[in-house]
Amino acid sequence: MNDPLLQVRDLRVSVTGVPGTPIVNGVDLQIGAGEIHALMGPNGSGKSTLANAIAGSPAYTVDGGQVIFKGEDITQLSADKRARLGLFLSFQYPTPIPGVTMVNFLREALKARRGEEVPASDFLQQLRGTLEMLKMDETFARRYVNDGFSGGEKKRAEILQLGVLKPDLAILDETDSGLDVDALRVVAEGINALHTPEMGVLIITHYQRILNYIEPQFVHVLVNGRIVRSGGAELARQIETDGYDPILAEMGAVEEVVS
Repeated sequence: MNDPLLQVRDLRVSVTGVPGTPIVNGVDLQIGAGEIHALMGPNGSGKSTLANAIAGSPAYTVDGGQVIFKGEDITQLSADKRARLGLFLSFQYPTPIPGVTMVNFLREALKARRGEEVPASDFLQQLRGTLEMLKMDETFARRYVNDGFSGGEKKRAEILQLGVLKPDLAILDETDSGLDVDALRVVAEGINALHTPEMGVLIITHYQRILNYIEPQFVHVLVNGRIVRSGGAELARQIETDGYDPILAEMGAVEEVVS
């Protein structure tokens, strides 16, 4: 049996420079190649913190536990080294980069990912193929990165990066945030088109609606920095119907019995 693509072991995370502020409190998570996982939870439960900690953001400090990626302990690696290994994080609020075109940005990112210069002809062929797959016009690649983009365009730009870089693990942090129904469907179709049997996916979301288009095999619920419930796609549908209150009430009952 092959080892999981990602193994998160008893991970504990706090804000860098602010000791005594635990946000992630002992998370265990495994994601295999080709698997689609969804991480759900109420606002403030630590979902984005967990995503950023896995990706190596310096804004957070790992106080304990491990992050194992493709069999290698990457807990202390910088974000750029993790990205070169094949870990991708799409941001909830992508940053504009005026003066830098998407095409130049993507070529430099691919060069860093591969560790060598990419011939222009090869890169353009790959870029055009990805744009076609995502049903995006080539003029999109000539625009400055996220500069003047609508919410939907910013998220599509993230998916374009995903398609060009072809990571082994894609962490999508609230990709559905701020999207209307049509934009959500377009973005979800792009993710489905790019997903391969080799790529693991972790979708972080507060709502179930993106999971109407991308069905996960595994759903996890994060509350107060801990995964308190795991199941299949039916768990997301249950949350859509009942909200998080039944899970929170059950947690309270268990803690009351234990105390």
